[in-house]
Amino acid sequence: MAKQVGIYIYPLAEVLDFSGPFEVFTTASRICPDSEPFAVSLISESDEVVAARSGYRVLSDCTISDHPELDVLLVVGGVQSAEMDKPSVINWIAAQAQRVSLVASVCTGVFLLAQAGVCQGKRVTTHWEDIPDLRRLFPGLEVVEDCRWVD
Repeated sequence: MAKQVGIYIYPLAEVLDFSGPFEVFTTASRICPDSEPFAVSLISESDEVVAARSGYRVLSDCTISDHPELDVLLVVGGVQSAEMDKPSVINWIAAQAQRVSLVASVCTGVFLLAQAGVCQGKRVTTHWEDIPDLRRLFPGLEVVEDCRWVD
């Protein structure tokens, strides 16, 4: 059975942050001859068109209230400050983190995970320009510099 991968997108999300992982998971499923290992959904707060960075307009597959049960949650980066002030989104991320087998973020998506309490006390990283803000807003995180990713 395919693993359900949910990629959370929002206004001003970075296009590469959701398009790249979407392409990776869907390509993996396309090239597997005997199975489809991943079913990928773009998830947004509402069913309205999402205006990502540079005006790139995207219609998600589902919303935070009507998505399939997820195995993996990926929270993408972008201009995340408005999302951090949305209790419905932050509570949803926190609830999903309790249910899924894997939670990950791309770039500044870590701010949303941190706001939801998902990575408290963990090692994290983000784009170098955003490291000072991540440290200031979330002093309980171990923010790692000079690396592309943290597991």
